[in-house]
Amino acid sequence: MRIAVCPGSFDPVTFGHRDIIYRASQLFDKVIVLVAVNAQKDPLFTPAERVALIQKVTKDWDNVVVDICEGLIADYVKQVGAVAIVKGLRAVTDFEYEFQMALVNKNLYGGAETVFLTTSSENTYLSSSVVKQVASFGGDISKFVPRCILGDIEARIKGQ
Repeated sequence: MRIAVCPGSFDPVTFGHRDIIYRASQLFDKVIVLVAVNAQKDPLFTPAERVALIQKVTKDWDNVVVDICEGLIADYVKQVGAVAIVKGLRAVTDFEYEFQMALVNKNLYGGAETVFLTTSSENTYLSSSVVKQVASFGGDISKFVPRCILGDIEARIKGQ
């Protein structure tokens, strides 16, 4: 079985994330969407809440599961026997950072390749940060996130 890990913060998951996860699910037998915990970020949702949001978005994709990682992605990838780390790229600036991370992960665990999927053109500007910023000013985020989690995000923003 060819397993891929698709790590990210997913705070919250967007149409861009959904697109990359779906496309990865077409390339691999199993995709583990991995909510990576980054102590340097101040997330809107807890890791468990992000897992629940991603599960809502991917509920119809049988070969997609969601998990949490509080350590090194390379260690997790090795532990689950994954052959690939899937990362989405929006722009050249994403590539510079992700290329560096790919080299680090390859150095830590040589058993998996990093696979870059370029974003669909309609999602090139989209990020979780944009979603949070627009929502915090009461803007319409329905074009940025799946309908099944729209209420969750709006409720959290209003509750802050």
